[in-house]
Amino acid sequence: MDPWLTVMQVAALAIGGMCFALLGSIKLPLARSLEIDEGRVGALVSVFGFTLIPMVVAAGFLVDALGKQAVLGGGFVLVIISLIVLAHSRQYAAALLAVLLLGTGWSALVNVLNVTSPPAFVPADELPDRMAYAMNMGDFIFGMGTFVTPLIIVYSARQFGLARTLYGFAAASMIPLLLGWGVDWKALDVEATETVAGGLAKLLSDPIVWICSIAFFFHVPTEASVATWATTLLTQKNVSESEASTLLSCFWLTFMASRLVTALTLPAGADTMLVVVMACLSVAITLSIVFCPGAMLMRVLVIFAGAVVGPIFPTLIAILLGHVEESLHGRAVGIFFCIGGIGWTFIPILIGMYARRTSVQRGFLIATGSAIMLCALALTLHVTLE
Repeated sequence: MDPWLTVMQVAALAIGGMCFALLGSIKLPLARSLEIDEGRVGALVSVFGFTLIPMVVAAGFLVDALGKQAVLGGGFVLVIISLIVLAHSRQYAAALLAVLLLGTGWSALVNVLNVTSPPAFVPADELPDRMAYAMNMGDFIFGMGTFVTPLIIVYSARQFGLARTLYGFAAASMIPLLLGWGVDWKALDVEATETVAGGLAKLLSDPIVWICSIAFFFHVPTEASVATWATTLLTQKNVSESEASTLLSCFWLTFMASRLVTALTLPAGADTMLVVVMACLSVAITLSIVFCPGAMLMRVLVIFAGAVVGPIFPTLIAILLGHVEESLHGRAVGIFFCIGGIGWTFIPILIGMYARRTSVQRGFLIATGSAIMLCALALTLHVTLE
């Protein structure tokens, strides 16, 4: 196991988490700087999400064609440029360009870092049995980057201003880029055994690729919906805003802790059963939210939801990468995120539309339906691979 790769991977995952949390964390000072309302800031956040869908697929093809170093390095360069452009933005168009660059760069990071987590955290002779360990450990580190970013920005933006804060993040993004020069990338790149068209056809004809990707499509809305509307659900039960924010932080802590616990304790061969169990618990959690009568139970549900949804994504992608031949990993991750990104984008919109007609609490019926579909797919996956 290359120690340079492990160190670079840890730094890169932390920066990837930072990029994911960045726009949501700076939306208030950014709105003041650009003199725009919350609606236009929300549009910038949406552009970041929409960029992921096509660009993560493109990154997958580039990873398998050009190699991991080229795509990861290019991704970090785009992230650094985007942060500098955002720091200098005084008009909405400039900020929009920065977000497009950030989304494109982040898509490249996501693709490569999911492919390099297994060799970074597990010796080659222990794969694929410990694939779930590698992916859960990697996503735990990513989650730590996501968690600390808002805390850093609250302090840094107040002390130094938004522009200098973004310069600081750009400088931090140089660290994994520089560490990458010490990695033996030739040992990681696998010679393709298929043409571009042949490899894509092989993936698209593989039922496991489709089951994992569609399972992600139905899983990620539950995760996103709880994270988005937890504070609303709590304040509607007469929980104070400060306590609701604290409970949301508790959600993210249990979310990350569950990935660490899964990485350290999940037995080899138990990947699909874990997804089945957590999918069933997702149904129970979302349905309980719909019919929750009081504040105390809602507090418990929000915190427990983090522990339930946390390990599902990394375990699903571990199953996918353990099944697909290594030369097709980049494209497999691209397909996985493309299909999942569609669910990530549109199902929460449906929940929001239904919530406007009823309530946010009743809107979680759609999340329950999504979790039921995840259950069915998880069971299918378990039966197919066992």
